[in-house]
Amino acid sequence: MNLEEAVLERLRHLPVDKQQQLLDFAEFLYQKTTLKTPLRTVRGLCADLKVDITEEDITQARQEMWGNFPRDIV
Repeated sequence: MNLEEAVLERLRHLPVDKQQQLLDFAEFLYQKTTLKTPLRTVRGLCADLKVDITEEDITQARQEMWGNFPRDIV
């Protein structure tokens, strides 16, 4: 007896409401394994925005953020 036959044999001995629960669970497992969409990178997510950030822009932003660090905190 293979796995599929064993599952069907168990299924036949369940009440109708439990058979429905098993079908719902099987559908959940199927959806979980087949509908995985690949994750997009941040660069891919922003590709359509046509934003060009240069190394100078990043350097300037860092200087603005950290320009007066460390300062005395009283």
